[in-house]
Amino acid sequence: MRDFYSVIEELKRYLSRDAKKKILDKDVADALGISQANFATLKRRNSMPYENILLFCQKEKLCVREFFFAEL
Repeated sequence: MRDFYSVIEELKRYLSRDAKKKILDKDVADALGISQANFATLKRRNSMPYENILLFCQKEKLCVREFFFAEL
C-alpha cells in the first residue's frame, strides 16, 4: 500500500492531465474538498484523508486501487 506522499503525487499527476500546469498542494486540497490548512495539517501528520480521496475517485469515476496500491 502506498504512503501519504505517493498517493498525493498520484493525485497531482491526475490533476495535471487536465490543467497542463504544475499542481500545488492547494489544488489537491480543493479537489479533495478540504481546506488548505487542514490539508497542511494532514500532510504534517502523515495522515491519509481516506474519505475525501474515496469521494474524489467516485466523483471522477476513478479506480481506487490506482491511488492506494502500486500497480506493477
